[in-house]
Amino acid sequence: MPLKQYGVLKGRAIDARREDGANTPHYQIHMVADDTHYRLAVNVQSQESPSELLFLVDDMFSHPITVSLADLQLGFTLLPRQPAGGGLDFIRGNLFNRLDMRALPPSAPGPDNDLSDQLEHYVMRAINEPDALVYAFGERWGPEDTPDKIFSFSPGNGIHDIHMNQGNVARFARDDGVWQDGGLLLHLPATQQWVAIFLAFQSQAWHTDDITGHASTVVVATDQIVRIVGALVNPVGPAPEHETVTLLNASPNDVDLTGWQIADRLKRKHTLAGTLAAGAVTVIALPPTVQLGNKGGIITLLNDQGLKVDGVAYTQEQAHLEGWTIVF
Repeated sequence: MPLKQYGVLKGRAIDARREDGANTPHYQIHMVADDTHYRLAVNVQSQESPSELLFLVDDMFSHPITVSLADLQLGFTLLPRQPAGGGLDFIRGNLFNRLDMRALPPSAPGPDNDLSDQLEHYVMRAINEPDALVYAFGERWGPEDTPDKIFSFSPGNGIHDIHMNQGNVARFARDDGVWQDGGLLLHLPATQQWVAIFLAFQSQAWHTDDITGHASTVVVATDQIVRIVGALVNPVGPAPEHETVTLLNASPNDVDLTGWQIADRLKRKHTLAGTLAAGAVTVIALPPTVQLGNKGGIITLLNDQGLKVDGVAYTQEQAHLEGWTIVF
């Protein structure tokens, strides 16, 4: 079953602690929101082999999700597990390119060469900037009857599962679900930055069932590399607008697009047809039932088996100029 209390905690980071050498090490973060104390337990090592976590940090994160976060109240907010519900989904939310993730050990001699070092660098920036806010996505625990075991505040209270929460091996498949992935987003007003930190286990699958989040056994063809390279989301003229998505076949083989689909932010879909020649580009006109909003959104390309082939996101700032095609 999915996580029981999935949501996002908004508040200030005030302390942090490494757990080098522990049996199940975490990077521990002490947060405060409206006088309530929380501990973020961030996994830095997997119980499954290989033990090194996949890690990605984007220190110039640009995604429409940041707009809705600014309106949240301080504290913990439960989130619905659905498109546009405010939660994270590493596969369906088009937050990043998974190929940009890299494996890092939990700790290692020397500076800037392990996962705890990377987390510490950005968390300490958030601690040291008085106006910085942290948004922690995951599952809440507490309040407990005992003080926190790391930072000793009372009552114990916090967030864990701050990592991908789908596509798990059988041992942890009970935690699978869609639109319930964990992550850390840091807003640093002093430098006008959003920093996004995403973690996943190497044992997790990157194609999952749209309902259960369980790992899919379907194999995606690796010789059919089609990418979304552009989108006209704000055409010239009054509504209904004629929005388009531009696809590129980057592979050396022709690709039959019959049964493939383009999905918008709310997962409304337009079915494709025809063949895209090797190296060729095609511009897909979207029907009014599939909408690319001018306030930011995501665009996803699915193959004829319903599996994600590519996905992009754009912001309101990118979409505000009428008639311009956004290039990805």
